[in-house]
Amino acid sequence: MTQVLLEKAPEVSLARPRIGFLGVGWIGRHRMEAILKTGMVEAAAIADPSPEMAAEAARMAPDAQLVSTLDDLLDAGVDGVVIATPSAMHAEQSIRALERGVAVFCQKPLGRDAVEAKAVVDAARRANRLLDVDLSYRFTEGMQRIREVIRSGELGHIYAVDLVFHNAYGPDKAWFYDRALSGGGCVMDLGVHLVDLALWTLNYPGVSDVSGRLFAGGEPLGSRPDKVEDYALATIGLETGTAVQLACSWRLQAGCDAMISAAFYGTEGGAALRNVNGSFYDFVAERYRGTSRETLSNPPDEWGGRAAADWAVRLAAGQRFDPAAERLVDVAQVLDRIYGR
Repeated sequence: MTQVLLEKAPEVSLARPRIGFLGVGWIGRHRMEAILKTGMVEAAAIADPSPEMAAEAARMAPDAQLVSTLDDLLDAGVDGVVIATPSAMHAEQSIRALERGVAVFCQKPLGRDAVEAKAVVDAARRANRLLDVDLSYRFTEGMQRIREVIRSGELGHIYAVDLVFHNAYGPDKAWFYDRALSGGGCVMDLGVHLVDLALWTLNYPGVSDVSGRLFAGGEPLGSRPDKVEDYALATIGLETGTAVQLACSWRLQAGCDAMISAAFYGTEGGAALRNVNGSFYDFVAERYRGTSRETLSNPPDEWGGRAAADWAVRLAAGQRFDPAAERLVDVAQVLDRIYGR
């Protein structure tokens, strides 16, 4: 689990990595706080088009420079950059930073399609710099426990996976609804987490087939370029024979704020993560044996910033390119196939 990883981090030199923060809206500031709480890095510079957002972030790091652009951040001599900007900018900004020899932690998605994601991973490999993406649900205590149980073989052969992420509200920024800027709708925003959880938990088996059905406003999306999907169903067949089912949406009239779950069913038992009382943050994880269940984890669990903190700890320990970043392309390729591209 991440807490253990942080406790066992190798000793580092007194010169802490200097980090630049590009985009400090709510999520950017939250990740910035988690990174700074590790005590292993220094906030060197902050850039955001909103002076109010930049000033709010600067309260956490009063010695950081307030600058205007990514180039300004890179010119400040940073060792790493945290990117929390609109999706259309992620790949280009990540590549520019990596080509300057700067490590990157980026909000999801890394790219609007697999081509963009691969270009970023290739840039990280060439530069030999640490790259990671904020796939934060991996770092819930519940998913860590479920993965451990599945990897131990105690559940037998996992033959079915059911994944759900329904958000009753949907994004509040216009660019999410512009396919050219976002790359897609609820699949790109929420489905990316579900696909990642399935592949990561099952140790990245090959994907044999993918089918998807996308809807906008209750009607099939078709090839309309002026809309993105707000409801999606997908089936993913794995080379292990496992069947993965995925459903995600924005503004589903489901009677609660959110429905989030990841259930894994094997020949010797099952396990599932599910949110509690419609919460976006509180999760319970359970293991199933026939009609009985065992609790693996309960809230509270402060998981939201762990992916960012983990990246910061690894950067401070001197880690360079991690081949695990190549798996980000695997996830992006599945999303492309759901979209039929």
